[in-house]
Amino acid sequence: MGLIENLEKMLASGTDNALLRFGLGNAYLKEGNSEKAVEHLKRALEHDPGYSAAWKLLGKALTDAERTEEAAGAYEAGIRNAEARGDLQAAKEMRVFLKRLARQPGGV
Repeated sequence: MGLIENLEKMLASGTDNALLRFGLGNAYLKEGNSEKAVEHLKRALEHDPGYSAAWKLLGKALTDAERTEEAAGAYEAGIRNAEARGDLQAAKEMRVFLKRLARQPGGV
């Protein structure tokens, strides 16, 4: 059984938390299913709105799904949350990703 199947089985058994949802989002993104990744990463952030890594990965998943404006919004929210938690490295990385989005054709 693969990683996604194992994580989905945990979710089906009633386990639902930010880390599990982040793991599912990351696994789906690695498989190329950005829409499914977005779904799980948004749920991870419902559990823990200050989860910097989830904000960063959500921005990437939205970018991969060509949902550029939403990706920019995710990075901006992630930067605010990361700074509030003192996670300056994550905030710095998300600023870089936000600048890259702005440089893309039709960027934000």
